[in-house]
Amino acid sequence: MNASYSIDYEMIFQHAPVGMCVSVNRVIQTCNGALAAMFGYERGQLDGQSFSVLYPTMDEFLRTGDRIIPIMNAKGRYSDERIMRRGNGELFWCHVTGRALDPAEPLGAGVWTFEDVSEKRPVTAELTPREREIAALLVEGKTSKMIARDTDLSPRTVEMHRASLMRKFAASTSSELVHKLVGVAR
Repeated sequence: MNASYSIDYEMIFQHAPVGMCVSVNRVIQTCNGALAAMFGYERGQLDGQSFSVLYPTMDEFLRTGDRIIPIMNAKGRYSDERIMRRGNGELFWCHVTGRALDPAEPLGAGVWTFEDVSEKRPVTAELTPREREIAALLVEGKTSKMIARDTDLSPRTVEMHRASLMRKFAASTSSELVHKLVGVAR
């Protein structure tokens, strides 16, 4: 690379094709236009806002935060697909990936990317917050026992929520449910 060539990292951040933000303790310090537009905000409106404004409920925001810490401690980064909420209240599936700038502070300063995957995976059924959480974990390939351990629920309670999801998505098997959750037609 030519040493006289200067890279404008701020311009790259602002024009990235995916939503990006820098956060400290789950508060957005700055975000790019793609993230603001994805969630239905003007650039700058999310600066200084808690990530909680992007979640369907405060409970989901808190539970996700609890789930992030051990994974960030173990892997140094976190990634999942979850249902998020636009500024107008519309729910959509979003792929979220983040990395802490200091591995010792998993929720301290971090860089996060957000990708709207709603075209591949539309939100088609009215789900409770717990069903959304369990659906996201099923999509990750987790078993009921693993989900129970991750959520501090009993395996029986997880099975009850899985059965409710199967009814809502008209799925006759767990495999069919996961396919419907990820938007793959059978």
